[in-house]
Amino acid sequence: MLVVDDSALVRKLLTIGLSRDPQIQVIGTAYTPAMAYEMIAKERPDVITLDVEMPEMDGVTLLKKYMAEYPTPTVMVSSLTERGKKITLDALDAGAVDIVTKPRMGIADGLPALMDGLCERVKAAALVNVRRLAQKADSRWQMADGARGDSPSAISNRQSAVVLHETTDRVIAIGASAGGVSALSRIIPLFPAASPGIVIVQHMPAGFTTSFAERLHTLSAMQVKEAQEGDRVRPGLVLLAPGGERHTQVRRAGGEYRVKLTHGNKMSGHCPSVDVLFRSIAEAAGRNAAAVLLTGMGDDGAAGLLKIRRAGGRTFAQDEQTSAVFGMPAAAWEIGAAEELLPLESIVGRLLKVATES
Repeated sequence: MLVVDDSALVRKLLTIGLSRDPQIQVIGTAYTPAMAYEMIAKERPDVITLDVEMPEMDGVTLLKKYMAEYPTPTVMVSSLTERGKKITLDALDAGAVDIVTKPRMGIADGLPALMDGLCERVKAAALVNVRRLAQKADSRWQMADGARGDSPSAISNRQSAVVLHETTDRVIAIGASAGGVSALSRIIPLFPAASPGIVIVQHMPAGFTTSFAERLHTLSAMQVKEAQEGDRVRPGLVLLAPGGERHTQVRRAGGEYRVKLTHGNKMSGHCPSVDVLFRSIAEAAGRNAAAVLLTGMGDDGAAGLLKIRRAGGRTFAQDEQTSAVFGMPAAAWEIGAAEELLPLESIVGRLLKVATES
């Protein structure tokens, strides 16, 4: 693997820490974008750790440059500055597969403490098919049965009045991990303004979900915001689980659904966890829920999706062909949690269809 960072101290700490894992070999380091590009072309590393903010060229510009010719799984090493968060989200949208946040202060002490997690992220990144992350959505939308059908916007034009009238107690839940930033950026803007309330868990560190929600909001007909304690799940609103140390759940409060944020240990290796969200959706909404598990590593969300299906909700997972990582969807399919595997371009239409069924 290749380490790219303009700080000599960070390059040294990352090289030492990563090399302690017997499954990882650091083949070199680079401190300028030009040097990094040359080494990528020559050495063809399996994984790259890439600094977000560098002189001459920022991380996302470099990423786009080498992804076009040498697609390589990339873990962004990001600061939590506003500029750093924006560049990191751009990079994830352009094909980076994960984020590691630099300590706010005390790099020499803070970075080594993160190495165990970084090693696991690097090894997981090596399994990602980054070519799929760069693929654009097909403009030909299909219904779930494979026949050519109307686009989600066409469905919305015919059914918006029905959605507004009938779906105040419907909930759509979405879980995603690696590759999910790109996938969500493609599908959330396709939901019409009158769609049922949507709750999402996307695996991200603290500090990035607010910016990601704001970005989705600018692209979408629905309102999109980072979820807060007590938020009502309602038509026209997308709630994105905050990254960090709290799980996001949905609970019934009379005739409404409300968000509950709870501190707790990681579940299925994550906080927030898709499983925690899905299990709460199964209990609160039951047959009024529709859920989909998108691209991601591991199996978070599979057990929760099965709970929703057993409670009478409708359940789906992204297919292998359009998933950057067919880990979470595959785990759901293997245990019978997903009733259908769908290409990314068919998911919105299918969710809207089942959400408006009586």
